[in-house]
Amino acid sequence: MTTITPLPRLAITMGDPTGCGPEIISKVFTSPDVYTTSLPLVIGSAQVLQWAIGVIGKQAKIQKIKTISEAQFIPGVINVLDLEIFDISEIKPGNIQPLAGRAAYEYLTCAIDLALANEVEAIVTAPLSKEALNLAGFHFDGHTEILATRTQSKKVTMMLASKNFHVTHVSTHCSLREAIERCKTNRILDVIRLTNEALKQMGNSQPFIGIAGLNPHCGENGLFGTEDVEQIQPAIDLACAEGIRVYETPIPPDTVFVRMAQNHEFDAVVAQYHDQGHIASKIVDFWGGVNITLGLPIIRTSVDHGTAFDVVGTGKANPASLFNAIEYACVMAKNRVIS
Repeated sequence: MTTITPLPRLAITMGDPTGCGPEIISKVFTSPDVYTTSLPLVIGSAQVLQWAIGVIGKQAKIQKIKTISEAQFIPGVINVLDLEIFDISEIKPGNIQPLAGRAAYEYLTCAIDLALANEVEAIVTAPLSKEALNLAGFHFDGHTEILATRTQSKKVTMMLASKNFHVTHVSTHCSLREAIERCKTNRILDVIRLTNEALKQMGNSQPFIGIAGLNPHCGENGLFGTEDVEQIQPAIDLACAEGIRVYETPIPPDTVFVRMAQNHEFDAVVAQYHDQGHIASKIVDFWGGVNITLGLPIIRTSVDHGTAFDVVGTGKANPASLFNAIEYACVMAKNRVIS
């Protein structure tokens, strides 16, 4: 067994090159302490990054590299693994375009392959456009589905993280009707396990997890629905039997997040569907939240926002989420154990 050493190498994908990714990456890489916690490099377009540096009014040397070994991790230098998919004259900032969707896909798959080959310790992703991705012929709902497919991972979940507020999801990108159908004991138990493992990788040796109910008041013993009794409670019982520290019953969704945010009772909450977890997370920290994919053989963190096409080219894009995503990637890489 070997443990990853400090200063992990991070592959930071540009995401959609016509979105806010290039600008927030530029803001992060021109920060004076960018290389104090990691060895980051960008997978994207050197031309676009040079443009973005100008937009934010900063200075940096853009160094194009072909392999990780060519990177120079020194202040003032941004290493870019440029896949040379397009010339900057072929794209228009702030617009949905198939070529940009293709680029975002190839940046991501390149980063995944580098992580699978242990050439980087983690990947951090800037936002892509789902519409551009599909226009380019890549029919995925987003990053998570590409990651799961590329790494052949069958049990994955999304965690939204912000300081001491962590939320994982039983289901995400599907209709509410389908989300109810996905609320099954085996899936809930899988998400509890993944949540427990992730919190330990973040340095919490004895995490305590709360499980949100699906129905109002957790169904009032079947009065408002039976899923809480028939599907969620058995998952909790099985998790407890495995030694996972989890609250003994489902908790009404209108109180469980307050108990984590204000009372600090839980280290994470398992939400049953997308909006149940996302609304709570974004109220707590809209600008700085981080998206982490659990259940992969690699570490992947991401910003928890979209491409922000409306502010591209203005220099106003907020880099807080990317800073935090890098921080989470560093912590998880430091505690990662490879067998």
